[in-house]
Amino acid sequence: MLEIDLQPFPNLSTERLALRQITEHDAANFFWLRNSEEVMKYIQLPKLASVEKAAERINTMNGWLLKNEAINWAITLKEDKVLIGWILYKSIDLVNHRAEVGYLLHPDFWRKGIVQEALMAVLDFGFNTLNFHSVEALVNPENDASILLLEKNGFVKEAHFKENFYFEGAFLDTGVYSLLKSNYNKA
Repeated sequence: MLEIDLQPFPNLSTERLALRQITEHDAANFFWLRNSEEVMKYIQLPKLASVEKAAERINTMNGWLLKNEAINWAITLKEDKVLIGWILYKSIDLVNHRAEVGYLLHPDFWRKGIVQEALMAVLDFGFNTLNFHSVEALVNPENDASILLLEKNGFVKEAHFKENFYFEGAFLDTGVYSLLKSNYNKA
């Protein structure tokens, strides 16, 4: 079984980005992102009722971190450290050395290579520090931008589940993309 320890929090850095822990100080930006129709178009999570509920959600996420079940990084620009999105590993499966990656970003920063840069840092950490064997991403099949990003980074489509997810009165499809450590850096 894989053994990991996510303490102290592993801050990551790229050329333009600082990936740090999300805190209650990020609650207002977190709330805005989670309630933005544009940002959440392909991410099926319920809206948050208030900034206070966003702070509670952040605390819940940080609880998962303490149990090595998930890790959420705030995506920030190095110069101001303001949360503009996040990237995470969740559903960490220690038995199978696997985790699911997910991400979202403020629309003002779309098409600037921000998520690409963050994803490269997080994949490097997952494969080379945590020693994951594989990373998967669950994607709404209509989210072309996310699918292109994953494919650019070597992820391969493994499955397409028809109407397997019920959200707000509709059954939705899920695409499953995976990247093996042996294929990492070959993209």
